[in-house]
Amino acid sequence: MMQPLDSETTLIKISHCKKDIFCVYVPKFCPLCGQNVSYRRLEEAPVSIPSPFVNGHREKCSFLLKPTSGTFLRGYDGNSDLHVGITSTNGLVYNYNETGINRGEHGWEQCVNVPLVQPDMYALLKQWDTYLEQFSAAEIWLPYRYEEHVHNCYTYALTFINCVLSAQGKQQMNKSEFTEKFVIPRTKKASKYITIYKEICKNGFYIIDHFEQENNNSTGGHSS
Repeated sequence: MMQPLDSETTLIKISHCKKDIFCVYVPKFCPLCGQNVSYRRLEEAPVSIPSPFVNGHREKCSFLLKPTSGTFLRGYDGNSDLHVGITSTNGLVYNYNETGINRGEHGWEQCVNVPLVQPDMYALLKQWDTYLEQFSAAEIWLPYRYEEHVHNCYTYALTFINCVLSAQGKQQMNKSEFTEKFVIPRTKKASKYITIYKEICKNGFYIIDHFEQENNNSTGGHSS
């Protein structure tokens, strides 16, 4: 059993023996056939698969997603409840649950994130923290208003995002639109990374048939 990897580890994919082999470093020898691994052709070159997870406290003005308990790489089974929040310009994570509004200084170190503000949007960046604090002070976010399925952390985050969009004269989004456009592509990458990560932790590498990889296009990786 290998030691758990760092959550920000970049994984490596090589192709050999008509298989795709995932590991944490570029091996000199193929773990299947034991032969020296050479990369004479471009398609044989190692491909990096960066971690889809970030430390949310380092992310400005972002939508964050994490398991309600535990982390994506430890204890998450793909069906556990998820929790979301919005970061300030200094990495404070505003989030809503049955206790009301929380301003998390820690606990969001392994998240999927959706940046909400472009770096050149200076006016919005300047007002962001004020908007976030004023929005969070509304009576609608008091603890007694919380309802797990209809008035929850996602309601809070998306309502804030729509307030910002409205202030900019942009069209608002409903939950399914935001989820499909911004969240699902990132959680798909995260799910694939989790599968590969856990197998590497267990066995030192993860191997799948090369044709399966081509058919599913399932790494989410890119050349680096």
